[in-house]
Amino acid sequence: MRVARTFSTRVLLAFLGAALNSLPALAQDPSRPAVPPLDPAAHAQVIEAVLKELNRTYVFPEVARKMEDAIRQRMRSGEYDSVREGERLARKLTNDLREVSRDKHLEVSYSPTETPAYDASEPTPVEKEQRRAAYRKRGKAANWGFEKVERLSGNVGYLDFRLLADPEFAGDTLACAMSFLAHTDALIIDLRKNGGGEPAMVALVCSYFFSGEPVHLSDLYWRPDDTTQQYWTLPYVPGKRYVGKDVYVLTSGETLSAAEAFAYDLKSRGRTTIVGEVTGGYAHPGSNVRIDAHFSVVVPQGRTINAVTKTDWEGTGVKPDIKVPAARALGTAHLRGKK
Repeated sequence: MRVARTFSTRVLLAFLGAALNSLPALAQDPSRPAVPPLDPAAHAQVIEAVLKELNRTYVFPEVARKMEDAIRQRMRSGEYDSVREGERLARKLTNDLREVSRDKHLEVSYSPTETPAYDASEPTPVEKEQRRAAYRKRGKAANWGFEKVERLSGNVGYLDFRLLADPEFAGDTLACAMSFLAHTDALIIDLRKNGGGEPAMVALVCSYFFSGEPVHLSDLYWRPDDTTQQYWTLPYVPGKRYVGKDVYVLTSGETLSAAEAFAYDLKSRGRTTIVGEVTGGYAHPGSNVRIDAHFSVVVPQGRTINAVTKTDWEGTGVKPDIKVPAARALGTAHLRGKK
């Protein structure tokens, strides 16, 4: 079952998975029943299911076949036979698959506790509203990702936001922020801690930096159903647009997915100067697929195609125009903005 098609869901899964894998092994919780070690038959079952899903939905079919060939070669050489722990198997599969694909979104995960099977039935109206209410509650608690809006010395605007949330809910906050910043002479947009979000919000935010004529930003192609969705700037935005003035975007290695899309879209149109570090390089959104009660795999199923470059930033990141350590990016942009 596919999760919602958003960059934020995809990045959250991959980012949390990478963070958890980097932690030292924890002592076994005595209250938790011991997980039996895996045997070769269990290895094969998990690996076959992962390969099947990759061949079915991974965004590049030819790369999926190359990954399968590489994994089968490792299986024939017995590389997985001595891996008895689920977490180790998930980590090794992730590393081996990424070695071929170079795809940072691709992630095999393991849960020591059993996870329930997905409910493929359509949620009821009550369930849908409950989910929307929970989303609103979390979003409001985080101010929809808008961390700080202020006017710096030299009449330079500063917008720090950490999430590109659903514009249905976050659009009003964005409009208020842009109204506050409308009369500044230059603007700094801080994405150094922005982990991604919704493609529709990328289009809405970008709309403030172009005139009213719609601009084609990018397409998002999905392999499972062979569909392509276009993203354009909007002919109308609440409040004033921010045109004819310099815009600086701050980036770091923690700038991910939809935040990278925003920086990439503005850069490709010559509408911003990017200051900071190369971004994370996460461009392929997708879904978390349950393999069995303990294993799942995040499969990148879509790809962004920028309207100007005809490609994306997967694996390479968005490169800054002014490369400085992330900690110095704000000061550097501020000095330039005051000129």
